[in-house]
Amino acid sequence: MGKVTVIGSYIVAQVIDTERIPLEGETLTGGNYHVTHGGKGSNMACCASRLGADTTFFGKVGRDTAGDNFVELLRRERVSTKAVLYSDRLPTAVGFIICGRNGSNAILIDIGANGSFTPEDLIARREAIDGADVTLSPLEIPLETALAGARMAALQGKRTILNPAPACDLRGCDLSSVFVLTPNETEARICLGLAPDDKRDTAELGEGLLRLGAQNVVITLGGRGALWVWPDGLGEFPAVPVAVVDAVGAGDAFNAGLAVGLSEGLPLPEAIRMGVVAGSLSTTRRETIDSYPYRDEVDRHLQKLARCQGTFDSHVALETA
Repeated sequence: MGKVTVIGSYIVAQVIDTERIPLEGETLTGGNYHVTHGGKGSNMACCASRLGADTTFFGKVGRDTAGDNFVELLRRERVSTKAVLYSDRLPTAVGFIICGRNGSNAILIDIGANGSFTPEDLIARREAIDGADVTLSPLEIPLETALAGARMAALQGKRTILNPAPACDLRGCDLSSVFVLTPNETEARICLGLAPDDKRDTAELGEGLLRLGAQNVVITLGGRGALWVWPDGLGEFPAVPVAVVDAVGAGDAFNAGLAVGLSEGLPLPEAIRMGVVAGSLSTTRRETIDSYPYRDEVDRHLQKLARCQGTFDSHVALETA
């Protein structure tokens, strides 16, 4: 069993369904309003645990009912709470999610206590990093905290994943401690200081991100799978064909699967495939954490892919630069 520590966020999610995502300035009528658990860090931690990792959540919440409910969630999902920190000043974060009928979504968040999660907090509980095989961080926490965690892990010889979501300009940042950088296509452009609708192709974006210092870049492509870019070439990973019901949190499931695979010593292409399968399966059910598959379901799909396509090398198109 691999050990994964997620250095990340928890956000109370307030969700409403609509026929489609409203345009700027438009008001639509929705339904099925409900409150659930959210936040990229908590999503990743719960999914990693379901996929079989010994998982620790390392992050900060408010001293409020929402924070208490989150700790109970972690216990139910068999995620260690030993590195959960509390803010005495800020409340637990909140997010508002609009879900369209076609599986699209729009999300707005107030980061709350996540914004007070500092590099000094990492030092105080560094055993959560030192004891992990892989650390995984999204950016609903301060960038400097995520990068500090990556440096601490790399100094211990551990592999690190940075998921730059929400995205920010990473030019000028030292990403040399990042083993895998995992943006989606829009995030990749923003990380490079480009407009979100810049027309550069995905491979060019990946090569630009590599020049920022990360050892590998995996750009997630939604229903098209993922593209792996590393100094010697490219690898394409098609998504698993599924009937999409709700795409919220699929990227978090991908990152969790990737982290679990790496924590178990899988080669990076096989870990990426585990992430792609986990992310694809998560879109077939509603909500975020409730949609995440358990390891046996992911393994069945991986075995099916291996039988149909021979080996991982045969269904990952590799192009040497």
